[in-house]
Amino acid sequence: MSHSSKNVFSPKLQRTIEVKGADTHNLKNVDVSISHRAITVITGLSGSGKTSLAFDTLFADWEAKYLQTFDAYTRQLMGKGTKPPVDYIKGILPSVGLKQKSQPPGPRARVGNTADIYPYLKLLYARIGTTYSPVSGQPVKRDDIADVVNYIKSQPPKSKVWILSELHPIEGRTLEDTLKIEQGKGFTRILYKKENYLIEDLLAKPETLLSYEDLYLVVDRLVLPAHPDKDDVRGRLSESVQNAFFEGKGVCKVRVGKIEKTFSDRFEADGITFLLPSPQLFDPNNPHGACVLCHGFGRCVDIDVHKVIPDPNLSLSQGVVVPWKSISMHKWQKTFIQKANGFPVHTPYKDLTESEKQLLWEGNDYIDGIHAFFAFLASKPHKMQFRILQARYRGFTTCTNCQGTGLRKEVRYVQVGGKNLIELLHMNISQLEGFFKTLKLTPRQEKIAKILLKEINHRISYLIQVGLSYLTLKRRTNSLSGGEYQRIRLARALGSSLIDTLYILDEPTVGLHPRDTDELIAVFKALQERGNTIIVVEHDENVMRAADQIIDMGPQAGSRGGEIVFQGSWDELMKDKSDTSHTVRYLTGKASIPIPSQRKKWKHALTFEGIHEHNIKEGTVTLPLEILTVLTGVSGAGKSTLVEKVIYPALRNHLEPSHGFKKNFTSLKGDLDRIANIELVSQDALGKSSRSNPATYTKAYDGIRKLFAAQPLAKERSYTPGLFSFNIPGGRCEPCMGEGMLKVEMQFTPDITVVCDSCQGRRFKQEVLDVTFQDKTIEDVLNMTVEDSITFFSGQKAIIQRLKPLQEVGLGYLRLGQSSSTFSGGEAQRVKLSAYLGKDNQKLPTLFIFDEPTTGLHFHDTCKLIDAFQQLIAQGHSVIVVEHNLDLIKCADWIIDLGPEGGEKGGNIVFQGSPEQMIKLTDNHTAFYLRHPLTKDK
Repeated sequence: MSHSSKNVFSPKLQRTIEVKGADTHNLKNVDVSISHRAITVITGLSGSGKTSLAFDTLFADWEAKYLQTFDAYTRQLMGKGTKPPVDYIKGILPSVGLKQKSQPPGPRARVGNTADIYPYLKLLYARIGTTYSPVSGQPVKRDDIADVVNYIKSQPPKSKVWILSELHPIEGRTLEDTLKIEQGKGFTRILYKKENYLIEDLLAKPETLLSYEDLYLVVDRLVLPAHPDKDDVRGRLSESVQNAFFEGKGVCKVRVGKIEKTFSDRFEADGITFLLPSPQLFDPNNPHGACVLCHGFGRCVDIDVHKVIPDPNLSLSQGVVVPWKSISMHKWQKTFIQKANGFPVHTPYKDLTESEKQLLWEGNDYIDGIHAFFAFLASKPHKMQFRILQARYRGFTTCTNCQGTGLRKEVRYVQVGGKNLIELLHMNISQLEGFFKTLKLTPRQEKIAKILLKEINHRISYLIQVGLSYLTLKRRTNSLSGGEYQRIRLARALGSSLIDTLYILDEPTVGLHPRDTDELIAVFKALQERGNTIIVVEHDENVMRAADQIIDMGPQAGSRGGEIVFQGSWDELMKDKSDTSHTVRYLTGKASIPIPSQRKKWKHALTFEGIHEHNIKEGTVTLPLEILTVLTGVSGAGKSTLVEKVIYPALRNHLEPSHGFKKNFTSLKGDLDRIANIELVSQDALGKSSRSNPATYTKAYDGIRKLFAAQPLAKERSYTPGLFSFNIPGGRCEPCMGEGMLKVEMQFTPDITVVCDSCQGRRFKQEVLDVTFQDKTIEDVLNMTVEDSITFFSGQKAIIQRLKPLQEVGLGYLRLGQSSSTFSGGEAQRVKLSAYLGKDNQKLPTLFIFDEPTTGLHFHDTCKLIDAFQQLIAQGHSVIVVEHNLDLIKCADWIIDLGPEGGEKGGNIVFQGSPEQMIKLTDNHTAFYLRHPLTKDK
């Protein structure tokens, strides 16, 4: 369906974005009109051209135009900004693009910085923070020049004012020498025992002075005029006070009549010199603010409690301290029990009081504890066995000096509203919102912090609206799930408060429970009301309902996609009678993801009792085997914790016992013999190498290389299969080492990549490209989609057997040579799944764990994914899926729901059973949203 524009374009009249003849990637001469100040959803099958239109055409066009505003030299540094292949784009707005990323930043990145809140917190504490002495608890104050001047001005007119500073001895100099030096600076008078002397008179009679005691330098003296606010008087006072502070090494004395008052610009109290609050002091990535122990990382290598005491359910007599269980070290445990009279040696470690745990670790004057044991090992470095034993129990642990925040301890002395910054970093976002809403400041502090507080509250509200109220600002970004990380970046982009801007968002509902999607839609509406235009690449039905316009790409994926098969409002979509749009078919009910006619009955199961990890509260989970189990719950309820921190490591340790395994449950029972292998299929990238691609990952490329090596020309030239590899020297282009692209290292800006001049991006030498199979070179094959290659290689069973699973999981649109670094988290996960489906000898009963595999999937592709899961189950495997997608949840045989809320209010196992049993619940978030799709399709 084509949309040509006949508008007369004018900057004043233009109310739409007009795209004419877009041919990016698989787009087929697409014409489209998108309204300004509207919410537009671009949907369609995976690989149908949604991202090509939204990001690679619209956003790329804006990016290229933006780069054109710079001078030629700057453009050379920043890259070419190549315009997309399109006839024209008119009406484009300044744009913010937020694409899916599978790789989070490094270990120093935290939620506070990623969400752009922490920079404002640093400024807030630096500008209005009050430092309190840990000794007396009183505020620490330093006097500045204005304080002294204001004090002098407050005195009665015609008062005699003396501005004095203490006279300090100079090393290696006599008192007479010191006076000569001060006289040389221009000072003429000395106050000695409250008597006024000329320095020249004292130098003439040096015997008058005995010591520095009661000796003050007269910096200035004056009679206070009736109007001290005059500029000449104020300037004189300011200069004199500044000189007094300098000469007195931070101390200035003002004498008015017989009254003396001392001022100090030293930031000290109770004998402690404190650091002045500054943004650098509150920055863990700055040497001035970083913790001296962990250097700002928040973690350091030390004795790992979980390795020393992996099972807290054991008592000391049962061997809870693992290093004391060996024959050679058992004497430490025996000695501790003998000397620690009254210590509960038969009480499980988890039930010990804090003082009892401290005794076990720290010992006392009569008993050596665990720390003394490791100190003993460290004192014998010449013994290899001691070094090995010590290293075995070391690991990355939370820094005790900074409590994991990376900040130096002096930060604790600075407070705003009765809380220091470290306390704020330990609060979750919801608690932070309450703190800043009730924060009471002085009028002066309010004036200084007004803009800062506005920005902080603004960003906190967006984090709550995207469903992240349970996170803390100190949490490491690389510990988040893929969906959480994307939503933090989304909140940061939305919190920029721009107007007349085009926001292009890539599946912002990833990782969101249906309950939280409503909040996200409200954010879109608020942006729209401010005059912004929102384009969302999305599959969520609720987001489509809220959109002003829906653009559906299709009709299929890859080379058979790239067309607009529907464009209009939700009401128009509901009335559409065409059968070309998969989106229309599923939303109107012509097609649906079928609910299993009968839930699989399970006979075997695993039971985890007494789970205690993060926010999970002593839960018991029954995990059926050889069926489809789905873990549900609102964001932050504990789903990822349960599978990644409890289930997976426990079963991995059962299959391959490892030293120092952290046991975070009381017991594991059930049919463990029914599990011979376990696979955690996460959304992590397939590998660190940019050379990895679908062909190499599925091993299909091995067969393709052998096929090309078997061609007549290759045989004539004695080419081996290795010559058709871009990973080893031989047939590949050596200047780019088979990449097709060259990386240009920039000195002050990010590195840029350009097409290799030698091979023009074709990766191989020309003599290798001379070899063809059915008129296609090896590079032509790498540029094929999976779907096209299956047709192309018909008859080559070995190759098709490797590629077919990719098509079965909805990845037929991927190019064989597409770098895995460009995959979204959902795509990477499904590639891994296809690799398991393609294994010939996958006969060992395996437990598969998937983390939100429907990321980026259309309804039609979700149906394929469910079929792939059923294939695994039919082979005798077990599948656990962490998921929010209601179409997948309704197909589950067993549901484990965590909640009832996220963060501290979550972590409870609130339901275990079938979907039909779940929808009977009246106070469950998942049940509320599952009720409609489950009953509608029955």
